[in-house]
Amino acid sequence: MARLIDSSVLITVERRGLSAAEVRGLIPGQGLAIATITASELLVGIHRADTVERRERRRAYVETVLHLVAVIPFDLRVARTHAMVAARLQATRQSVGANDMLVAATALAYECPVVTDNVKEFERVQGLTVLAPGW
Repeated sequence: MARLIDSSVLITVERRGLSAAEVRGLIPGQGLAIATITASELLVGIHRADTVERRERRRAYVETVLHLVAVIPFDLRVARTHAMVAARLQATRQSVGANDMLVAATALAYECPVVTDNVKEFERVQGLTVLAPGW
């Protein structure tokens, strides 16, 4: 079972000046993966860079991440899980951010734990295994 990495972890790795390859050392265990929405969040970061130098540095980092880890697509399996999770949270008047909901649904659909710096948000999702990185 892969571990699904949330963008919060990957952004922290980049901000600390670590290489994308070092993600594997920070998160021991089986394979690593990201949800499609996480890939999008990382790609948005490239376009939001305030200098050409920062943009190119981010582009290199993101492309390395996308090369190193599997990207799990948003498919019908994830869509069905997303609908179930959304309904459960609405019934209990709880909420999770839209992108985090997609990450959580992907993790549940593919039976992966989520590795995140945002443990509190993800713990609202029933049945989801949430792990904090070993910083």
